[in-house]
Amino acid sequence: MDHAQHLARVGQPAPHFHTEAVQPDGKFTDISLTDYKNTWLVLFFYPLDFTFVCPTEITGFSKRMDEFEALGVRVLGGSTDSVHSHKAWLKELGEMRYPLFSDLTRTMSRDYGVLLEGKGIALRGTFIIDPDGILRYALYHDLGIGRSVTETLRVLKALQTGELCPVEWKEGEKTLGSAG
Repeated sequence: MDHAQHLARVGQPAPHFHTEAVQPDGKFTDISLTDYKNTWLVLFFYPLDFTFVCPTEITGFSKRMDEFEALGVRVLGGSTDSVHSHKAWLKELGEMRYPLFSDLTRTMSRDYGVLLEGKGIALRGTFIIDPDGILRYALYHDLGIGRSVTETLRVLKALQTGELCPVEWKEGEKTLGSAG
C-alpha cells in the first residue's frame, strides 16, 4: 500500500501510532493512539532534545496543563530522540506533566508529515485529535520558531464549541452558529 495513503489529513482519521514514551514519573511505557480514544489529544513534535527553542515549548505546555486538563485534553510531545535521551533531558527541564514519546523509527514523524528526511528530525508540528480519533488541526513550523501554547488552547476551545468561529475568536465571544 502506498505510504502517502497514511499521511495525516485534517478531517480524516489520525494516523495510528504505537511507540515508547517516558512518563512524568520517569517510567518508560508503550503508548498508542488507542490510549487516547474518547478524549481530545494535542500531539506535538519537536526537533531534538538538548536544543534551544524546544525546552521553551516543552515547559510551556507543562506549565499550562491545568488549562488543558480543564478542557478534558491530554498532551503528548516527542521527537526522534530515544526515551533515554528524553529522561536525561528531563533532569534539566524539571517536572513534566505529560509524557514525551520517542519516534526512533521516524514512522510517526513520516505519517504526520513532519519528518525532514535528510536530517532525520521532525519539524515543529502541532496536531489536535478529537475523541473520535479524527485529526481536526495541523500546524507546521520551521525549526527556529516556537509555537504558541495560547493559540493551541484557543483553537481547542473553538473546536470544542462545535460551531463556526470567526477570525480571532476567543472563548466567551459569539460564534457564527452551527458548523454541521
